[in-house]
Amino acid sequence: MAGKPGSRTVVFFHPDLGIGGAERLVVDAAVGLQNRGHRVVIFTSHCDPQHCFEEARDAFLGTLDVRVRGNTLVPPSILSRFFILCAILRQLHLILQVYFTSELAALQPTSFFVDQLSAGLPLLRFLYPKVGIFFYCHFPDLLLVQGRAKWWKGAYRVPFDALERWSMSFADTIAVNSKFTKGVVSNTWPSLARQQELQVVYPCIDTKPKKDDNAPAGDLVWNDSNIILSINRFERKKDVALAIRAFAGLPKEKRVGVKLVVAGGYDNRVGENVRYHKELVSLADGLGLSHATTKTIVTALNVPEQVEVLFLLSVPGTLKNMLLQSARLLVYTPANEHFGIVPLEAMLSGVPVLACNTGGPTETVVEGVTGWLRSPEEVGQWTDVMDMVLNNMTAKERAKMGKAGPERVRANFGDVQMAERIDLLLDKIEEVSAKRSSIKGVVTLCMVGVLVALGGLIMRMVGKW
Repeated sequence: MAGKPGSRTVVFFHPDLGIGGAERLVVDAAVGLQNRGHRVVIFTSHCDPQHCFEEARDAFLGTLDVRVRGNTLVPPSILSRFFILCAILRQLHLILQVYFTSELAALQPTSFFVDQLSAGLPLLRFLYPKVGIFFYCHFPDLLLVQGRAKWWKGAYRVPFDALERWSMSFADTIAVNSKFTKGVVSNTWPSLARQQELQVVYPCIDTKPKKDDNAPAGDLVWNDSNIILSINRFERKKDVALAIRAFAGLPKEKRVGVKLVVAGGYDNRVGENVRYHKELVSLADGLGLSHATTKTIVTALNVPEQVEVLFLLSVPGTLKNMLLQSARLLVYTPANEHFGIVPLEAMLSGVPVLACNTGGPTETVVEGVTGWLRSPEEVGQWTDVMDMVLNNMTAKERAKMGKAGPERVRANFGDVQMAERIDLLLDKIEEVSAKRSSIKGVVTLCMVGVLVALGGLIMRMVGKW
């Protein structure tokens, strides 16, 4: 399948095309560029059709061309450890596999779009010196690592932190998801920020009307309850516990007929998802909140009315839209979130957002216009907003806020705007890349050293266990 005349071929490399903010951005960027007439192919080391976005699932229907490669030699982890080492080796394996099988050459790529993991950029530059590389930095990985207080964990991370900074320098353009993240990246790697200007490319959502946007009330998930909704992955850093504590702060009589729905990404393969769900259940028990856990809309609708907290695991897109139509308020609890797609989805659905007054939401949520920004340290403030929305807002005030949200999203965070922005940046890097000479011996030597060192290390560990 060739691209249209004058179009480009953009090859994406993403580690694990599951369900999450990074994956949503990759899918949206790919679809957006495809809609602009370009050919797009996504290479990934893992994509479970039962746990990915619809656009990545229905390749036979023509939405996206997703190809799983580089997943046969190295496991995702070793004894539930060494995730970063395995991720790097899997990425290198993927790139080498599609190169030596000529699969990549057959595509005749004009641009590479790489995100989340930069280790493979030097190898791409060596193999294809004249193909532009666009790297999307969601957030510095070295700042996401937990447990650095342990000396051995800090020592283990040293080479990977250095590799992250060095490998990113091989990108022609580095984009970030918000002004907040731009500031963090600049402070983390000042020399990198001086080397090239970091570009802000906001993630987007599909603003086109959906079939169920105007569905009658009878099609809502719950049309006889006041729903406070939380949508996030079941991870401790998302601080979903904040929503539960704030909800428990409402007097019992004000919780009658109100339901807190905690919905989001959940994967049985991910130990943290399983553990954090159990922690949240224990928290609800400790606060005296009745609760239930379901995985499908059918079982969710059969939950007794008196249940106050409903944990809904692994929410597909259609169900998420239905939940947003039912909600009175969306609570978005992560502090210092890099950007945050869920607040945009809520605002587009006309649902006001209560979010932390730090990170990306400060660039999307307008205080008193499309929602409220509160300190994650002040649980009582979150309770007060919940109480106001449930009991004190007039129908006119709700309607005004419900109109402002979609207007803001469509004007600033639509998929068309993001695709245009990426397209413009790709134009610029391709002009520069076409004039670039081949990379010489020093990079070859560096790459061989990295491959040998990492490969030898993992082989030693595998042999030990």
